[in-house]
Amino acid sequence: MARLGGKRLTIVGGGVMGLMTAYHAAPLAEAVTVLEKSRVGDPATASFSLTRSARNDYLDPGYARLAFEARRLWLELQAQAGEPLLVDCGCLNLAKRTVTPDLASTYAFRSFAVLEQLQLRRGALSAAELRRRFPQFSADAGRLDLDAGFVDVPAATRFLQAALRARGVRVAENAVVRGITRSGGAWVVATGAGSVESDALVITAGLGTNDVLGLLPGCPVRFPLRPDRPSQSKYFIPPAAERGRFTERALPVFAYLDVGIYGHPIYEGKTPGVKIGFYNPPDVARADSRIASVEDFVDECMPSLRGADVVDVAEASGADVCCYDLVADDEFIIGPVPGVPAVFTGAGWRGTGYKFAPWAGRVLAQLALQQGTVYDIRRFSPGRFAGGGQAEAAGIGGAAS
Repeated sequence: MARLGGKRLTIVGGGVMGLMTAYHAAPLAEAVTVLEKSRVGDPATASFSLTRSARNDYLDPGYARLAFEARRLWLELQAQAGEPLLVDCGCLNLAKRTVTPDLASTYAFRSFAVLEQLQLRRGALSAAELRRRFPQFSADAGRLDLDAGFVDVPAATRFLQAALRARGVRVAENAVVRGITRSGGAWVVATGAGSVESDALVITAGLGTNDVLGLLPGCPVRFPLRPDRPSQSKYFIPPAAERGRFTERALPVFAYLDVGIYGHPIYEGKTPGVKIGFYNPPDVARADSRIASVEDFVDECMPSLRGADVVDVAEASGADVCCYDLVADDEFIIGPVPGVPAVFTGAGWRGTGYKFAPWAGRVLAQLALQQGTVYDIRRFSPGRFAGGGQAEAAGIGGAAS
């Protein structure tokens, strides 16, 4: 329910970041409106898929800490949802000498060291232990992030839509922003269906963020964003008699990021097969190896799927294709927009952003409605793209009022 006497907030962009912002903002605001140019849950949007990884195994301890905090917030949401949002099957990073001869330098070993540093739950598997526990793989070592798995994206979207209705949030679909003006200390956002006036504005428009910034009078900043997506994304569909070996009850999320591979188990009743993608994350140096496709990975590291039916993800589901908005310096963008009052943004989520959505929404809601956030987000400041000016960062990292 809206809180009388609070601020009015408009959120431009109804993907997961915008919906999470509205969820956290609604108890604090007089009114919250979300403007989505297409429709919530549109398969063409960056925040849609069927499953998205939720893991803590980053090389950067800062991101690992934030991922674990986001997990805590996901679990709070799940407690309200009445159905699973997080599927805790773990995340297994693989290493094999015939692929990456120096095992100690692999992503599996280096990210595991970060989990150790932060004292997060984890497991180290030798080749023999890996064969016993996960015989689906052929590798010399595995490093397991135990508090990990994947998000059921449709379930999360359903929960957020229902929660926003219950909290009195207005979600306007097919609401293309035509103009933004400043009037008497308020922002007026014009759409084809009318105008919305608010005291604060949050922009979570993904790759369309710069288009919205261009409508802000006097806004001096644009962000170096570009689109990206996996070069391959396929479902491997095992024979019916073998299917049980590849569901979330038997198989973790898995990755060999040194060679651009990530994968999800079959989500029973939800996805048709084991999803394997081929993508080179911007924060991982690609190893020189003979793995140049998802098929190469299966031949080398997952022979249990040899002979499985293989279909392109887009053809099989029409939906489960990831697309990303990358930022030039490979850091998130979240904070106040420099040069304009009471406008905040979150963008540049890379291929890793979905798992952070509850945290990002909480931060943006706190910034817009409480003049600060309990989190230290200085490294993500939008001001780094405004000629080095950092004055707009005042209040970031302070306690919410």
